[in-house]
Order: sequence, then C-alpha cells, then structure tokens
Amino acid sequence: MFHIAFNGCNNVKVVGAKVIADGDSPNTDGIHVQFSSEVTILNSKIRTGDDCVSIGPGTTNMWIENIECGPGHGISIGSLGRDLKEAGVQNVTVKTATFIGTQNGVRIKTWGRPSNGFVRDVLFQHAVMMNVENPIVIDQNYCPGNKNCPGQASGVKINDVTYQDIHGTSATEVAVKFDCSSKNPCRGIRLEDVKLTYKNQVARASCDYAGGTSSGLVQPESCL
Repeated sequence: MFHIAFNGCNNVKVVGAKVIADGDSPNTDGIHVQFSSEVTILNSKIRTGDDCVSIGPGTTNMWIENIECGPGHGISIGSLGRDLKEAGVQNVTVKTATFIGTQNGVRIKTWGRPSNGFVRDVLFQHAVMMNVENPIVIDQNYCPGNKNCPGQASGVKINDVTYQDIHGTSATEVAVKFDCSSKNPCRGIRLEDVKLTYKNQVARASCDYAGGTSSGLVQPESCL
C-alpha cells in the first residue's frame, strides 16, 4: 500500500523525500494524506506504480511544491465519495510539478455513487507534462469492476478548481478531460495559459457536465 501515510495529522512538513517502486507495482502510492490539515510536501521525487501523491477525504490546507513524478499515476485528489457521509477536501495547492511518462498528471477522482463529499478551492499551477496519458483529468465515474455503482451519479460536489500555466505533451489525443457528475456538475473550473499537444499536433478536450471559464492561451480549445 502507501509508502508514507499521514492520517489525522496537523502541521506536517516533508522536504526532500525520495520514493522508488517499480512502475508496474500495484497500490504503491508515494505519499497519502487524509483527515489532515496543514500538510506541506516540498522538493521531492516520487517514482512508483500508483499515485505519486494521493489526497484523501478530510484533507485541508495542503501545499505541494517542486515535485518530480514518474512513473506513476500522477497527483490525485481521491478517490473520494466511496461513503455516503464523507469529509470534504479543500484549499489544496500543487505548484511547480513535473510529470514524466505518468498515467495521469493532475487528477480528481470520485466514485459514481451517492455521497455528501466535496472538493473546492484547488489550484494546479506551473506543471510540465512529458508524454502523460491524461494530463488534466476529472473522473467522477470511478467504479472498479463496475461493482456497487453502475448507473449511479457521484454525489461529490467539485467547485473552484484552477489550472494555471500547464504545458507539455499528452500521450493520448484527449489531453483535457472533465467527466463530471450528471447530478452534481463541476462548477468554477478555470483554465489559464494551458498548452498541451499530442504528437506535435493540437490535442482535444472533452467535457461532460463541467462549467467554468478559460483565459489566456488555452490549447486544446476549452470545452467548458
């Protein structure tokens, strides 16, 4: 499971961590945080078979800066919304991160089932994507094996998420994917100065139940 986990912690600072696991080793998250506040992760390199950093329920006031990630599944908020009553995630900043050959870049992931959970006030800023399969992704229909949630919509409410100065290359044509909840659409999504290409060509963006704005140069063209 997790290499490093903070559960129910306050005022934690991680500096210069180095986490290494085989790229195809399952459930080897680098650093996992849940039910914690004021957690800071700085100047770290994480190479694993799962999330570099995973942010679980009840995480508030988290700051991640100067992280190199890859291989792995990127930096993920979630999965959230597994339980009907669940603490939310708010005030998370991910700044100056490099993703090399990862499955995802910056991701928010929620189960496709009822929940009172939420994600709000998130900033992803100054990220470089190098051959990343899903550079920018919100997935609110997470349901491994289609068990216990087929046909259900996520109850997790996602509001005020900003993607600012995100550049690089996507390993798939769809570089920006917002697959939000049909019952609780994403609101306040902001794209500012985003440029992602696929095989030296313009990539695509995909939006379902996602609302927001774009400013500056945004490629692929915003579908919000």
